[in-house]
Amino acid sequence: MSDSPRSPRRPLSVVVAGGGTAGHIEPALALADAVRRLRPDARVTALGTARGLETTLVPKRGYPLELVPPVPLPRKPSRDLAALPWRVVKSVRRTRQVLKAVDADVVVGFGGYVALPAYLASRLPGTRVPVVVHEANASAGIANKVGARHAAAVAAAVPGSGLDGPVIGMPLRRAITTLDREALRAKARAHFGLDPDAPTLLVFGGSQGARSLNAAVAGAAPELARAGIGVLHAHGPKNTVDVPGGDAAERSSTARASTPPYVAVPYLERMDLAYAAADLAICRSGAMTVAEVSAVGLPAIYVPLPHGNGEQRLNALPVVEHGGGVLVADEELTPEKVVELVVPLLTSGERLSAMSAGARRTGHADADETLARMVLEAAEGAGGTQR
Repeated sequence: MSDSPRSPRRPLSVVVAGGGTAGHIEPALALADAVRRLRPDARVTALGTARGLETTLVPKRGYPLELVPPVPLPRKPSRDLAALPWRVVKSVRRTRQVLKAVDADVVVGFGGYVALPAYLASRLPGTRVPVVVHEANASAGIANKVGARHAAAVAAAVPGSGLDGPVIGMPLRRAITTLDREALRAKARAHFGLDPDAPTLLVFGGSQGARSLNAAVAGAAPELARAGIGVLHAHGPKNTVDVPGGDAAERSSTARASTPPYVAVPYLERMDLAYAAADLAICRSGAMTVAEVSAVGLPAIYVPLPHGNGEQRLNALPVVEHGGGVLVADEELTPEKVVELVVPLLTSGERLSAMSAGARRTGHADADETLARMVLEAAEGAGGTQR
């Protein structure tokens, strides 16, 4: 809590710092929802930047958003690295203003551009707010490593993050953790214009799509159609897919009985329905993707990003080791590889059932409330408001 006097009757004030990408924002919002369920009078404020997805996602979920200057952390010597100290000072100053304005009792950080200034501002004299850190990835980022040094509590989504703390899983929306895929299947397939009975492949590469996934699956379309497999393909708003053998939209609209539709869309607004419609997914293995796909028990072929520090491969490994998925290197994903993997899987109900069970074994449906209780305990331990 801050050093200023507090009214014992005022509501708990929680600040979540998880801006930038959906992988940081979604768990922050899931945590916010859980805090509000446990403490309906709590005030939750989100920190973000003007250029992140939070400017859209946070207001949609009904939470106030306070903008702070971003602090990207360059990994190589550059002009950005030289400007880093001033950027940090500017962002910390603004973040401290927010913490004092909302009379914060606790800061919850999820990594990313806004987490570092939140961690630093919480340590300043006159502020002194306890911090809880959640690490989503199998390899902790720089911001969370800094925050964890003085955190009241640390938690991780998967083992091996490098931070000391319990593995609780990824906080997810209740629409995902309570999803009954079987019960929603007919509605979901009707929503997307898919064949109601054909085995269905879901393809997505994050909010912006993935060109290698797009090319490989689109190239495999004729063989998938011959095998009686339908496809729901989110290719990204800036991408298109060229499906051999005819225009995907035309095939979807005609929904010819002899060929299950190949439905190509720029973006999936209803991921819950997409998961319910599918029997198998081909996707990247970002932390949020792996957490959601495994939580709903959807078997998956994970194709980690080919660059970075290899964390996407590490994210998927626990699911693969439990039999819930298959790992394929990006450079190995060709149309032929898609056919080789997808057709046998989608024509074997027994194998899919076993993979679904394996995926669910790695899921943590209650991570949101587990983290929320850690947050409440941190605020109580700092001598915050009466509960």
